[in-house]
Amino acid sequence: MIELLSPVGDFESLKAAVQNGADSVYFGANSFNARAFATNFNLDTLKEAIYYAKIRGVKTNLTLNTLIKENEFEAAINLAQIAYKYGIDAIIVQDLGLATKLISLFPDLPIHASTQMTIHNLNGALQLQKLGFKRIILSRELSLNEIDYICKNTDMEIECFIHGALCVSYSGQCLFSSIVGRTFW
Repeated sequence: MIELLSPVGDFESLKAAVQNGADSVYFGANSFNARAFATNFNLDTLKEAIYYAKIRGVKTNLTLNTLIKENEFEAAINLAQIAYKYGIDAIIVQDLGLATKLISLFPDLPIHASTQMTIHNLNGALQLQKLGFKRIILSRELSLNEIDYICKNTDMEIECFIHGALCVSYSGQCLFSSIVGRTFW
C-alpha cells in the first residue's frame, strides 16, 4: 500500500496537508526531535493536532528522532506516554535504547525506525523486525533496486523519502544540514 505521509510543524501546515490528501502526518514536539530549531507543537497543541487529524481519518506520527542522553531518558518516555494518551498512531525513533523501551511499554503502539538510524541493507531491516519495530524509514541514499530488494525480503512496512527539504539527502546528516542551512543560507 502506498501512503502519502507529510511533515507538519504547525497548525497551518497540518491543515494544508490534511486538506490536500495526506494519509498521515508526522511532527515533533518541543523536544527530542531532529527539527528542534523549526516550529513544533507544545503539549497543548500536540493534543489538538492529533485530534484534528484523527477526526479527519489522517494518521499521526510523533518524531522522537534524536539520540537520547541518560538524563533525558525519562522525559522522552513521559512525552511518548502523553502522546500515547492523546491517541498518536506511531512514534518515529532514532535512539535504539528508547525504541526498545517504548516497544516494551506500549506493545500496541507502532514504533518506526527513523531514517536517522541509517538502515541501508536487509540485515539491518531484519534485525529491527526482530526487535519489534513496525516500520523502517530507509536511508535516503539507497537506489530503487536496493529498496526493492529490502521490500521483497522483509515483512516490515517500508517508508522512503521523496524529498528532503534542506537536508543533504544522506541519512544521519540532518544536524550537519541544519548547521549548513543556518550558516550559509
